[in-house]
Amino acid sequence: MSATSETLTIPADLDHVVFAGPSLSEAIDAVEQLTGVRAAPGGKHPTGTANALIAFTVKGERVPHYLEVIGPDPDGDIPASEISTFSIADRSAPAIATFAIHPADIEAAAAAAAEAGVSLGEILPLSRKTPEGTLLEWRLTRGENRDSNPAIPFLIDWGTTPHPGHSDIPTIELLGVRITSPEAEKVRSALAALGAEIEVNDGEAFSLTLVLEGANGVVELV
Repeated sequence: MSATSETLTIPADLDHVVFAGPSLSEAIDAVEQLTGVRAAPGGKHPTGTANALIAFTVKGERVPHYLEVIGPDPDGDIPASEISTFSIADRSAPAIATFAIHPADIEAAAAAAAEAGVSLGEILPLSRKTPEGTLLEWRLTRGENRDSNPAIPFLIDWGTTPHPGHSDIPTIELLGVRITSPEAEKVRSALAALGAEIEVNDGEAFSLTLVLEGANGVVELV
């Protein structure tokens, strides 16, 4: 889908955007077909998923932002129908599921969100192994108490783990991010509490759109 000529924003604390599907290979192929850029293998999670990554550039410069393409681990034994991560069990096709921001202080950001009436869940550890076998560990907000609205980001803290956006993976230019939500005012309030500047439009259903420029020109990934 071609991008429109509009004012676009990129939140300064953006960490990554999640493109999730019931098949990892199909999700990778969908991104490549649209953008002309193929995501590089990222690794496997203990939750039964695996991912592939594309780093974002902004105005031609590498930044700590990236696209995570995620689906069931093709070498694992957990089917898509049993994976609740990013609602993979409920998906019939890949789509952008949500996004993450990396605040300077994850505890303070989570507290600020709570004060604004938004629960981001508990700050819990997670990890994945790279194709080379290296264990990467981080913390993020997740769990049963997390607000289920996918337009509200989760928080992530990489600690001492090198940021994936700076790893040796393919890149694509990120031009902007926008959100449509049936709870637009609630989302605006949550994003304001987190200091994340993103255009939020009123709509009947959630969508998060990335405007990208790659080998196939300017496109929109939804």
